[in-house]
Amino acid sequence: MSVAVVVEAPGRHRLVPHEPREPRPGEALVRVHAVGICGSDREVHQGNRPEGYVRYPLTPGHEWSGTVAAVGPGVPGSLAGRKVVGEGFRNCQVCDRCHAGETTLCTAGYEETGFTRPGAMAPTLTLPARLLHVLPDDADLTAAALLEPAACIAAAALKARAVPGERVAVVGTGTLGMFAVQFLAAASPAELLVVGTRPDRAELSRRFGATGFRTKDQPLPDDVDVVIETAGSADAARTAAGLLRRGGRLVLTGIPAPGADGLDPTDLVVRQLEVHTVFGAPPDAWAHTARMFGAGLLDPLPLVTHELPLTAFPDAIELVGSGDPKVGKVLLRP
Repeated sequence: MSVAVVVEAPGRHRLVPHEPREPRPGEALVRVHAVGICGSDREVHQGNRPEGYVRYPLTPGHEWSGTVAAVGPGVPGSLAGRKVVGEGFRNCQVCDRCHAGETTLCTAGYEETGFTRPGAMAPTLTLPARLLHVLPDDADLTAAALLEPAACIAAAALKARAVPGERVAVVGTGTLGMFAVQFLAAASPAELLVVGTRPDRAELSRRFGATGFRTKDQPLPDDVDVVIETAGSADAARTAAGLLRRGGRLVLTGIPAPGADGLDPTDLVVRQLEVHTVFGAPPDAWAHTARMFGAGLLDPLPLVTHELPLTAFPDAIELVGSGDPKVGKVLLRP
């Protein structure tokens, strides 16, 4: 029997029988290949996701890959059988922000697959076909399940506007940090420094294109052109800002716990730092990610350390929160 994960309420989940929902006009039915678990899924399970950003009961799963099994009226039939990934934000398409391409800022309110709408921790997922991004026929769908976090970092890379020959850096060595290294490496920097707390990530960082690796307790430069922060730790933003030259560009993607050390406004003004933030990925970031992946410039597979059946959802949640440095990306397979 096919089953889906349903989180009934914080701390309570169950496996329920799954029946595919036939696509309505403008929709596609996707057969899920793999779905990733990240810290936000753990927040959903534990009940500490911010109010308004989750709706129970819920089938989680916002990081996924799959194959289109059927399409509804108004969707090209040629989409059936194609390998795809999909955007999570269910934007209204008519507000000013949506028309500007800033779908993560949709003024109609927050709606996202896996948080307020049914997600991919099920054998199939039915969603608007306009959210899909088609992958090459020979794409590795296991690797492609990581393209959602990659798209979030693509959004950061686009805001960073790194150009060839600049000195760039990444703060954080988790999944997002390793994607940031790959996106910045594609811009042909003069130097690419990675700053983190785990010396064991030095080798992987260099494999992805880093030219240097330091831990936070080592001497750090203060003349970098561009920094992407991905750590989300209490002092990550300050560390990242401290790396920059006057007039440098900083993009923050991590979400620390309340009470984190904030950036010093005086320092920002006097040094004329340019600061951007990212929450989610708009369509241009998804398109950029799909192109990079299709061209072989993104290599997500080394980040995957565990693949479990969908029925092992509680074990996967525990792995993600274990703090074990040997645990990287955890995937569930329906």
